[in-house]
Amino acid sequence: MSDPSTELNLAEIEAKLSHSNINQLPHTPVSQWLENAIEKLGQYVSWIWLVLMLLIVSNALMRYFFNTTFVALEELQWHLYAVGFMLGLSYCFIHDGHVRVDALAEHWSMKKRIWIETFGISLLLLPFCFVMFNYALPFVERSYRMNEVSPSFDGLPFRWILKSFILIALALLVMAASSRWLRCVAFLRGVSIHQSHTKS
Repeated sequence: MSDPSTELNLAEIEAKLSHSNINQLPHTPVSQWLENAIEKLGQYVSWIWLVLMLLIVSNALMRYFFNTTFVALEELQWHLYAVGFMLGLSYCFIHDGHVRVDALAEHWSMKKRIWIETFGISLLLLPFCFVMFNYALPFVERSYRMNEVSPSFDGLPFRWILKSFILIALALLVMAASSRWLRCVAFLRGVSIHQSHTKS
């Protein structure tokens, strides 16, 4: 059994390197559950990148040595890339790995940064997700109804499966944003990290 004192806390290291404030935000039971779910899913989804790498190498070798290519495998490459990217958005968000403009924010107090984060999530990120979901739903539904397939003769069928990941990605991003919003509100209410750990 490993000694917990010697284990690396990757989230804490990432937060320090990126000047992030995520490690100073307390958790609530709901935010903890949401982030645990996204974390687990992110770990499973990360295997997509290994599969994608092997697929790209295999396609390149077939093209180089056998002078042949399969349209379905070529399409599968960008399908996997799209799925990995879309499902990775929420994982990236809970680890605060997205791009920030720190030129101004690094000079602000922690409380001011959290207020801006709260308003940004409430007025920009969550409304954006809901609007995009509203537009994506009929887009996916139409693809499903017509049983959309690849326009290429040897392409992949069931294109609606790929498109449905837009909805899944947006739902996961709403979960991640809701978790961050709850943590920000807990911080502004004066809940300490120690208190949040005690409750959870």
